[in-house]
Amino acid sequence: MFFIWNLELNFWNLKIIIATSNLIKFKYMKIVFATNNQHKIKEVQNLLSDSIQLLSLSDIGCHEEIEETGTTLQENAIIKANYITQNYGYDCFADDTGLEVAILNGKPGVYSARYAGEENNAENNMQKLLTELDNQTNRKAQFKTIVALNLKNAQYLFEGICKGEILTKKQGEKGFGYDPIFKPTNFNISFAEMSLSEKGKISHRGKAIKKLIEFLNK
Repeated sequence: MFFIWNLELNFWNLKIIIATSNLIKFKYMKIVFATNNQHKIKEVQNLLSDSIQLLSLSDIGCHEEIEETGTTLQENAIIKANYITQNYGYDCFADDTGLEVAILNGKPGVYSARYAGEENNAENNMQKLLTELDNQTNRKAQFKTIVALNLKNAQYLFEGICKGEILTKKQGEKGFGYDPIFKPTNFNISFAEMSLSEKGKISHRGKAIKKLIEFLNK
């Protein structure tokens, strides 16, 4: 009787292991985020569930710079995603983000990262923008992110927008890019004064990535 009980116990353990393996097979995913920007990677990884493992460009051995030659955020996101799929064979997603200021007719937009020069210096970019907005009362702006996903030989696009305004001076030490001078609508603090989780709930990138995650979980 004891021997039979052990057989039954082992049998049920076997079924549990098989079921768990199947769960991992269908739910666990590795996907490349086409960036080496550690701030972006940390921000996005914070939004993902444990079932999705994020790989950076360096993780897959991609150390070359992918030239962003597009004239729109969508074009640049697609260029980066296609480069990884075509040259490395991975399913991947890429994003491009721009800060669009109303009084400047949407500038810096697609050129946000290199607004003050090709060196992509965030401090110089902010200073240039603050100088251009000096004495301006209309400081309305929005961040926009476009995510391009290449998955199983198909491409999908996701958009996220966060509206707000440009502050007159920097506030906060967190975040990156223009975060210290951007205050989202209905908040009294800048992006740079928010925790990752706080920012992720309302940010442009957070909204686009949430749409991506919802799609992956279908």
